[in-house]
Amino acid sequence: MIKRERLNTYINSLDSENPAFLMELEEEAQRNYVPVIRTETQNLLKLLLAMNRPKRILEVGTAVGFSALLMEYFNPADCKITTIENYQKRIPIAQENFRKAGKCQVIELLEGDAAQVLKTLTEPYDFIFMDAAKGQYIHFLKDVMRLLEPGGVLVSDNVLQEGDIIESRFAVTRRNRTIHKRMRDYLYELTHMEELTTSVLPVGDGVTVSVRRL
Repeated sequence: MIKRERLNTYINSLDSENPAFLMELEEEAQRNYVPVIRTETQNLLKLLLAMNRPKRILEVGTAVGFSALLMEYFNPADCKITTIENYQKRIPIAQENFRKAGKCQVIELLEGDAAQVLKTLTEPYDFIFMDAAKGQYIHFLKDVMRLLEPGGVLVSDNVLQEGDIIESRFAVTRRNRTIHKRMRDYLYELTHMEELTTSVLPVGDGVTVSVRRL
């Protein structure tokens, strides 16, 4: 584990910095104990965006808007981003961050429970980033698959749960057992669906990258 941490530190030291407004936003989020995607995950997203150049992006879980702004900035193609957030205290903060960045016309924030909001969406997306309540991923999957177009990419963050995912449910604290089971179910579904080709990557706190087959 110590060697892995040292490797991550070294790899992250090679990272080229984000633009100033993203660095300031990330630092502010960390000061306020708002989770944002880790440096390793940021770099993976940048690579996937450069490779796929998506035109329509859906994000499930906005928080303060950091990842949506990162995806907009590093996507080499002009795109529209739809992002969903349910936590009322963070919604105005995210909206203000989009305004400051001048991206209100590019990024649309939909308020409400993602399980309900997803059902109202009809247009297909070629890139979907899942970063919401981990125990709900499995419940979002049916609608996410409905919205993911052939050849589209689905990225899911925080799937390894700080390593707890490999433990027996009885080794996990009682309050986390439901999330543990649901995430295992989610990973099984992603890796066994005929419509998807999925890789589970030990990047950050675990990321899956799935491509919908043509």
